[in-house]
Amino acid sequence: MPVMLLWLGVWVSLGLLPGAASSSSSSSSSFSSSSSWEPLEPVSAEKSLAWGPGLEAELTLPARYFYLQAVSSDGRNCTRSPPGQFSVSIKPLSARESIQIHVPKLLDRNDGSFLMRYRLHTSVKEGLKVEILYGDAHVAQSPYILKGPIYHEYCDCPEKDAEVWKKSLSCPSEEAQITEDFAAFPSIDLQQMFKEVPPRFGQRMGAIVHYAILNNRIYRRTLGKYTDFKMFSDEMLLSLSRKVRLPDVEFYVNVADWPIEHRKANDTPGPVPILSWCGSVDSADIVLPTYDVTHSTLETLRGVTNDLLSVQGNTGPVWENKTEQGFFRGRDSREERLLLVKLSKENPELLDAGITGYFFFREKEKELGKVPLMGFFDFFKYKYQVSVDGTVAAYRFPYLLLGDSVVLKQSSPYYEYFYKELSPWSHYIPIKRNLEDLLEKIKWVKENDEVVRKIAKEGQMTARELLQPHRFYCYYFKVFQIKIPVMPHGPCSPVPSTIVADEEENMGFPPVQPESEPLHLEDVCPQEVSQTSLGQNSPPFSRKDNYNRDRGAREANRRSLRIAAKQLAD
Repeated sequence: MPVMLLWLGVWVSLGLLPGAASSSSSSSSSFSSSSSWEPLEPVSAEKSLAWGPGLEAELTLPARYFYLQAVSSDGRNCTRSPPGQFSVSIKPLSARESIQIHVPKLLDRNDGSFLMRYRLHTSVKEGLKVEILYGDAHVAQSPYILKGPIYHEYCDCPEKDAEVWKKSLSCPSEEAQITEDFAAFPSIDLQQMFKEVPPRFGQRMGAIVHYAILNNRIYRRTLGKYTDFKMFSDEMLLSLSRKVRLPDVEFYVNVADWPIEHRKANDTPGPVPILSWCGSVDSADIVLPTYDVTHSTLETLRGVTNDLLSVQGNTGPVWENKTEQGFFRGRDSREERLLLVKLSKENPELLDAGITGYFFFREKEKELGKVPLMGFFDFFKYKYQVSVDGTVAAYRFPYLLLGDSVVLKQSSPYYEYFYKELSPWSHYIPIKRNLEDLLEKIKWVKENDEVVRKIAKEGQMTARELLQPHRFYCYYFKVFQIKIPVMPHGPCSPVPSTIVADEEENMGFPPVQPESEPLHLEDVCPQEVSQTSLGQNSPPFSRKDNYNRDRGAREANRRSLRIAAKQLAD
């Protein structure tokens, strides 16, 4: 998708093709639309709806976004893409102010609703004016005035009052998974944690990162050989600290795939708190959003193409036109995936499954064959998506839920942070771990199309709510704010015997994309805490002379390429 860097505002006028995946267009492109579905009455721009965090100035996200819902003149929500054009204009309030902004095509979600995304590359001092039109008429309360300052992702401008920040994001008051995870830790003994974790989990084969947050600055040291994926936890912590002032805390993150703390709450000694990207029924790890969805959220409209927003506008043909087969593509990272291919070869009319790369069971490639990589959005040409674990919970599952196919999910001991909000037969169709009922379930879904369609829709709508990018920030912050103890160190003291702030390996990353001309909004974003320059007043992690302004961007681009390649392989 080509990046559009537009100065002095941006105008996007987009026709929407119903029932088809979105494609890139320039800012001047315009397409007529047609549809076999016609509303009983024309769409009412005034009654149509616009909402979301991208219409709130105080809410800073890597990519801002908001939603549109087409409503007919008699007050009904449209359920297909209506004929006509929606257009969006984003301009600085002051004609004297120029902005850099990336505005891709409006995403048609194929259900009468649309998703608009944009990413600021510079902060805006005076504010923005967002105009939303249907034809020539303003939609809902358009124009929307977002009064400045409005910050871009890499402005170090944290909100000092956590309650104000949480309210601006509409963060939920409770997260069921956090409550359950910390039930095993009614109190946390920091000294015991420091004593146990390094020898138990931080040896040569370990993948542990010890973090400390002091005065909203991030410090870390690594424990073990396999800690390269610290780049994902680094970037999330730095991003969060630029948006809200974090409490002084100290914690361990496991950057490997598997959860690692297998002691039970009633064991002696008991479990120690370890933050991990995945949980399991036989572990006590505290679950965070996976590195995959975290990174794709941070790099939306920048370094990735498959993210939790873009998938919503690329869900393939409408339900009636999807191929009625079970579908799977992925690596050989679990033996049941090989069984899936065998079932496919024996029952091609029910199931299309293939392995795209062999690593764990290379001896099986000759027997089972290897299929070419396939673009993820093309998965949704199929009505029934089969989700089978990889090394742990399948990281593709949240993306599949956001499509408009139904997901047949393997029973699993592994789970991600949002699974507690889902129910089998309401949001997905369960299948046994050994897949013995898979073919039976595929036959059942083919015979019960309307019931299955409702399950697919319920799963999609729930995923749209749970997996909004701003909810990630709420979740991370709640873990640190409520349950992890405040460090006993003084506010300006180094962390004794734990983390050395200025060693090469222990430095946080500099901002990935500093501003070409540092922007200091001194009344809101004081210079002494700004990360937008590399001056004497910058945080400790940006003081190394060899960390020039471009290194972070180069490293981020290389990481994004590796991650994109892994996503295709998975």
